[in-house]
Amino acid sequence: MSGTGQAATEARTGHPADRMQVVDGAVRWRWVTLVVIAFVIGVTTLVAGIVLDQKVSDPEGSFLGPSWVRLPVLCFSAVVVDLLPRALWLGRLHPSRTVAVVRSRIREHWTRERVTLVFVGISCFYVTYVCYRNLKSMLPLVRDATYDRELFLLDRVAFFGTEPSAVLHEVLGTTVAAHVLSFVYLTYIPLVAILVTVWLVWSRNIGFGWWFVTAQAIAWTLGVLSYYALPTLGPGLAYPSLFTDLTPTATGDLVDSLVNARHRFLWADGAYQGVAGFASLHTAISLLWALMAQYTIRSRIVHVIFWANFGLTVLATIYFGWHYLADDLGGIAIAVVAFYLGALATGHRPLPGAGARRATADQPQPQPDSRPTVPAE
Repeated sequence: MSGTGQAATEARTGHPADRMQVVDGAVRWRWVTLVVIAFVIGVTTLVAGIVLDQKVSDPEGSFLGPSWVRLPVLCFSAVVVDLLPRALWLGRLHPSRTVAVVRSRIREHWTRERVTLVFVGISCFYVTYVCYRNLKSMLPLVRDATYDRELFLLDRVAFFGTEPSAVLHEVLGTTVAAHVLSFVYLTYIPLVAILVTVWLVWSRNIGFGWWFVTAQAIAWTLGVLSYYALPTLGPGLAYPSLFTDLTPTATGDLVDSLVNARHRFLWADGAYQGVAGFASLHTAISLLWALMAQYTIRSRIVHVIFWANFGLTVLATIYFGWHYLADDLGGIAIAVVAFYLGALATGHRPLPGAGARRATADQPQPQPDSRPTVPAE
């Protein structure tokens, strides 16, 4: 990741990271917004759970035990993921050489600032994400009305009397494209946690790690607010007959499991449901990844991969009936807002054309020789 090199060298690259303004006053307090978000959404979730008589838990992480076990395990795993492959590759299983490699990496990379970023970042992101999932689950208990018909009609108006999904089915087909888009859509799920870890552990510019995880927390929080502002089920659940011609895929199985979980939650003894349409967090988070990659990573190949992933993800949301067009537009708005608010909160100013203005402020810069001059004899 970007953030290394001399300012003069960076100025010649033309990369957005080199046109980043870094505000000195915000650097020292860049963790505050992330911690505040985690605290506020955590308290909100606990209060909502008490009022609605719902148990607050991690819907996907119970196999790791209680939270006081999960958080240390997640943080320690991030350290191991960085150190273990390096020790095995460079140490070649030689004990003394392996120990030397580990010590060198800890001394050079795992500074106090890095450890703070990883532990605070992972902990706050974990709290925010788990609370997002719980608040999303409680949505039908707070707002039982849905606005699917209104958004469905907007889709038909935008596409001159037909559904966007029907156009995609006709153009792309319902077999090979279904499998490709299903793969892209489902890959998003593990990437949520993986990319947070990547930016926190391996971002050479510490500030970019804070920016990434803070923007993520803002996006997930705005996402759950949008669910309550405009509740929908999505066309795949509200109008399932439009998607019966699709070839069976893992994404189709996921739709069925979400429908069953929602029914159990509302009318049986189910503990959790995960249906909420507006806005599309798949769209928001995949766009946020692309924006962060564009501004903090130099590799054009990486840029292309993330932007292609964003485009295919948007197609998948419409193709499988997860979202309406308005949901995707809402997701785009959330990503842009989260990107810039995250930048401001962590002391960055991503202004095009600003020149090379301390893009590597988090890295030690060469200083003039301050040693006293020895008089010539």
